[in-house]
Amino acid sequence: MDQYDVVIIGAGAAGLMCAATAAVRGRRVLLLDSSKKVGKKILMSGGGRCNFTNLTVEPDNYVSANPHFCKSALKCFTQWDFIALVEQYGIAYHEREHGQLFCDESARDILDMLLAECDKAGVSLVKGCVVESISYSSSYQINTAQGVYQTESLVIATGGLSIPTMGSSGFGYDVARQFGLKVLPQRAGLVPFAFSDRIKGVTERLSGIAIPVSMTSGERTFSEQMLFTHRGLSGPVVLQISNYWQPGESVTIDLLPGVDAIAWLLSLKKVHPKGSLKNLLAKRLPKKLVLELVTLYWAEWGERIIAELPDHQLNQIARLLNGWVLRPAGTEGYRTAEVTLGGVDTDELSSKTLECKRQPGLYFIGEVIDVTGHLGGFNFQWAWSSGYAAGQYS
Repeated sequence: MDQYDVVIIGAGAAGLMCAATAAVRGRRVLLLDSSKKVGKKILMSGGGRCNFTNLTVEPDNYVSANPHFCKSALKCFTQWDFIALVEQYGIAYHEREHGQLFCDESARDILDMLLAECDKAGVSLVKGCVVESISYSSSYQINTAQGVYQTESLVIATGGLSIPTMGSSGFGYDVARQFGLKVLPQRAGLVPFAFSDRIKGVTERLSGIAIPVSMTSGERTFSEQMLFTHRGLSGPVVLQISNYWQPGESVTIDLLPGVDAIAWLLSLKKVHPKGSLKNLLAKRLPKKLVLELVTLYWAEWGERIIAELPDHQLNQIARLLNGWVLRPAGTEGYRTAEVTLGGVDTDELSSKTLECKRQPGLYFIGEVIDVTGHLGGFNFQWAWSSGYAAGQYS
């Protein structure tokens, strides 16, 4: 039986950061991963460029049953700390909209950097290692096909359920339940919407068209691009709002963000009285979308000139343009979800150390915890921050 000070299960973003951090402290660290290729989610992220953090990271960028839980770790290791590490390795990067930072070349640069940090600090990495069972009696015993390992500090960094083709599973939640921790229900986050009603036909016909919109679910509103797809709706605004949408609820889409639709239509009535409704709407919206909206809602008005439409009808049209209410049938699920909402209840963990309050030496970090970031580098920052925090104390 091999003994280590710290055993970390899961060599993704959080696990790699935790391993390097703990090893720098002089701890003897073993990092186990069930895959033969580690960091697959890092490599595929950001279209292969890895949106590794954001210039503005706030607690409000995270969804959790306890919105305050993430504050301590985010303060312990900030976006500036990670940027400094990236710069130390000479990795070229650039800023995109909303403060998102991406590698100039490849996400491989980030993975190689983390592996180099682990290697430099003396971390032992075992790939293709499936954990068969974990037991505890004053220390943890991890039974695997490759051998049995013993440790005082066990860190679970196995992620959530999103993108099962990357090897994700519910392993981390099973470990939490084994030791009596509360696990909150999980669902897909940062995920496209799917439709089963007549809107599905609309999105199929408009597939590939993207427009800027504002989308609201409950009390949250995001303004970004919306993409029509063969299955429904996607694009940054949909992924963002999906973290707040609950099954069965509607979403409200402002197709003309920043434009008072009724004021605009009334002005068109004065300036272009002989223009047809559909041609005038096509001044601001894609023609194909206008034709779909006319067919769905305004079939008897679409061909008429705007001067012939009474103001109350224009009001109806304006209300839909500024507040198109749709009810998704659901989401595309974990297959395309970027993250998993829910997970290990933060009430079970120390926000400072990420250690279980009732189970000594057991830590949970990254996506397996009920902390989910917005789109834009926030989930990676949570991985770096929570991994670093646990690495300081495990």
